[in-house]
Amino acid sequence: MGAQATFRRITHSGSRDALIGAGIGAGLALIGAVGRKFAVQAPTALAGDWDKALALEHKMALALFDKLQQTGPEANGRRATLLTQLKHALGKHAMEEENAIYAAMRLAGMKEEADTLTGEHGYVKQYLYELGDLLKDHAAFQAKLASFRADIEAHMRGEEDELFPRLKEGLDRAANGTLTRRMNQEGLKLA
Repeated sequence: MGAQATFRRITHSGSRDALIGAGIGAGLALIGAVGRKFAVQAPTALAGDWDKALALEHKMALALFDKLQQTGPEANGRRATLLTQLKHALGKHAMEEENAIYAAMRLAGMKEEADTLTGEHGYVKQYLYELGDLLKDHAAFQAKLASFRADIEAHMRGEEDELFPRLKEGLDRAANGTLTRRMNQEGLKLA
């Protein structure tokens, strides 16, 4: 076999091997991304019914608030990282609530309550936007964070203590199971 034929065979084989390697790499990346999504959503999914899962997410968000409140004046980088984590957690949580829970509330005759909660989510986004501008101003950041926490805790208490129990009681077991599944599907989208 001549040198050119050998070169073509090696080149062709190398191209095939490169394509196989790229395919394996892409497959592993996809598996990793899907695995990460399931790992992020797992605590919520394992918490049980939708109301218990959302209460757990509320608790986890408040823990991030606590960590942010504990940052000192020199901790700009840590504050930025924690704020990013809080934004992600609240964004995923809002998607679950707005696209599953609040929609179910509207169908159950709780339209005004659902609309109020959706409006409050707009203020959550406003707080997050403003906090992003205050990362380097420790005192102003902490003051805005305290106000945000007070507002979000009131929002959470209203959901957990009044609205979610009303919704859950108005649904039968099968509908509550369906709502739990839908809520987790929405969470996976941003997990």
